[in-house]
Amino acid sequence: MDIQPTAPHDDRPSRRGFLALAAAAGTAAALGGLPAFTASAAPARPTRSPLLSAADAARNTLWWQAPGSATSMIEQGLPVGNGRLGALVSNDPARELMMITDATLWTGGLNDKLQSDGQFPYGRDDFGSLTLLAELTLTLTGHDLGRVDNYRRTLDMAQGLVTTTYDIDGVTYRRQIFASRPDDVIVLHLSQQGGGSHTGTVSLAGTHGESTTADSAGRYALFGAAFANGLAYGAAVTARSGTGRVRVDGTSIAFSGCKELTVVVSGGTNYAPDAAAKYRDPSVDPRGLARTKVLAAARHTASTLLDTHVADVRPVFARLDIDLGPSSAAQRELDTWERVRARHRDDVPDPELEAAYLQFGRYLMISGSRGSLPMGLQGPWLDGNDPDWMADYHTDINIQMNYWMADRAGLPDCFDAYTDYCLAQLPDWTDVTRRLFNDPANRYRNSTGKIAGWTVAISTNPYGGGGWWWHPAGNAWLCQSLFEHYEFTQDRAHLEKIYPLLKGAVEFWEARLVTTTVTDASGAEREVLIADSDWSPEHGPLDVKGITYAQELVWNLFGNYRTAAGTLGKDTAYRTTVGRLRERLYLPVVSPETGWLEEWMSPDNLGETTHRHLSPLVGLFPGDRIRPDGSTPKDVVDGATALLTARGMNSFGWANAWRGLCWARLKNAEKAYRLVVNNLKPSTDGGNGTAFNLFDIYEVEKGRGIFQIDANFGTPAAVVEMLVYSRPGHVELLPALPAAWAASGSVSGVGVRGGFVADLAWRDGKVTRATLRSVGGRETTVVAGGVSRRVRLAPGESVTLRNLG
Repeated sequence: MDIQPTAPHDDRPSRRGFLALAAAAGTAAALGGLPAFTASAAPARPTRSPLLSAADAARNTLWWQAPGSATSMIEQGLPVGNGRLGALVSNDPARELMMITDATLWTGGLNDKLQSDGQFPYGRDDFGSLTLLAELTLTLTGHDLGRVDNYRRTLDMAQGLVTTTYDIDGVTYRRQIFASRPDDVIVLHLSQQGGGSHTGTVSLAGTHGESTTADSAGRYALFGAAFANGLAYGAAVTARSGTGRVRVDGTSIAFSGCKELTVVVSGGTNYAPDAAAKYRDPSVDPRGLARTKVLAAARHTASTLLDTHVADVRPVFARLDIDLGPSSAAQRELDTWERVRARHRDDVPDPELEAAYLQFGRYLMISGSRGSLPMGLQGPWLDGNDPDWMADYHTDINIQMNYWMADRAGLPDCFDAYTDYCLAQLPDWTDVTRRLFNDPANRYRNSTGKIAGWTVAISTNPYGGGGWWWHPAGNAWLCQSLFEHYEFTQDRAHLEKIYPLLKGAVEFWEARLVTTTVTDASGAEREVLIADSDWSPEHGPLDVKGITYAQELVWNLFGNYRTAAGTLGKDTAYRTTVGRLRERLYLPVVSPETGWLEEWMSPDNLGETTHRHLSPLVGLFPGDRIRPDGSTPKDVVDGATALLTARGMNSFGWANAWRGLCWARLKNAEKAYRLVVNNLKPSTDGGNGTAFNLFDIYEVEKGRGIFQIDANFGTPAAVVEMLVYSRPGHVELLPALPAAWAASGSVSGVGVRGGFVADLAWRDGKVTRATLRSVGGRETTVVAGGVSRRVRLAPGESVTLRNLG
């Protein structure tokens, strides 16, 4: 049945209102893309307040009844961020601690030498590490926790605002913290009701032995320095109050008798995403620029800074709204941490908490990925200078998982950081590949002796460098995410930008593939192309040809390249060549021994049955070759299902998220749901699970857990995938709706591959209404409850379907 569109419109008036507010603030045209740490024009200020009412804000507010411990900030500090600067804040009444990270503050460098074992060096000096920029400490006299009543700490995700309130001797004190992208600062504002005042100090300290100095005029404190790699950095802080006294005292800022106080901090580096400039902008003086930014922001009132910030973030957050059904009154009375504990202890669904966990992931994405480097293993949130795995970019699942959620959950602009990173690194990735990949020390060198294009190591940094082993198929997986973004947005300019990345990766694989002979089930022999020796991440034999992981990713890469070349009208002859190569690629079969999809072109299981990685299942998710809809041979679907079952239901957070996504693709709603709630279990004694602040904790060894952010994004992606599955030309609504959410619910703003955005509502497990809006797509089929409807739209048009069964 063909569905006719309605005229272009937006049936959510509040969305239009939000965009109007953003335009008034001068931010609508820049919802993605903060420039590097450079001077920028002062932002326009909204003419009316965009702040939500307390009742409206409550829907997307998390709350706690205790502050974070200064010795456990990674699990208890609340995150704020403006896309480049991130901070963890403790919210202790007497001693506010703010641990500040700049996404570009990396040690290390190009790291373009192989060790004798064929690995790249992987240390904090050679490969490098993300590090802390600064610690800001605010102390308040007489605000010891023992004197405090009615303590409450909230994270308003929709407005990007952390608020702390408490009472002392009948006075209510309030503290607000937010990271403003328009002003490029972090703001801490103190106020009170009841006749109180604030007396104390503000100090700013570097974390690498820097010396903080103060302005002789008493306006600010600051520091600046440079790493051994030449990266310059700096930070500055100022404070102002309309009451009381504020002065520089030594290297700190002292204040007394202030009914209100605004503290403004900023900082950054001279990093530039330009390989030709060695990733430096020599024109930037980070120390001086930080000073300029804090003084410029401090000329405005705290309410003006907050309004400007909210006008920027609120429209972005509002793109997606989700309702998975009501929770009980008893659940709503609990604070966030008690609610997490109760969900695990009682094993009773808490739909509002589960929806909030998705929104927390979106909040982190907005806070950590707008206009700077992409998010690595911890995003821009550290509690020290020695994060595990350097808080780097792992290319064998982690950076890709970080961005699976972006397009699905209404944050396509946040994906730009991933794209820009790959484009900036490409010159060095290409150069290092051509110089070092076929080095005799590299166990994965091409046995053909040929080399072309580019690839990466398992770990990458922001200087074109790699760490650990070479990762031949990493280029194909990075490109899969890049191309999928095009599928969601139909943005031809994006496709033009990434075309050199796609083509270079294809050229690498054209040079790498080798020919072998296989025998099919009938006994017939045929020649096929397989990947040269490789390691199926991160287990089993190190040197095996034709691993399923590589075969699936290369098959996908070749297909995406052909689509890109055809769409852009480029390289017609080469497109044909790549098509022929793709037809000859070996695709995995089911083992007659295990009944699983083979991982190593062997009927035997050569690795760990319950290993965390699902590398042989990349064709199920994030790939789309293996489908349970009859288009894939049943034995392959059954083999993939059997392998997924064998991997188990209880692993690390990111591994659970990947499992959940795969079960959603197989339309097993209850298993997908169980994996989502498994990730919501409270972490205890460093074990896998959710921390006090909702960060995901990864148990690296017994009793020691670390923060790893990918599960905070992968799990929300699984929630969305359970509600909407899409590929170009096909959208399925509620493919894996669990019983816990089936009674009633709705979601709006879901990205759909093919260039659409979907809104839908359901009752008793059936879709009651669905709206599809084109953001570039023109034709697709919508499936719900066994009913299919063909939809044709022009960009900007929308159509609403009802009672889909």
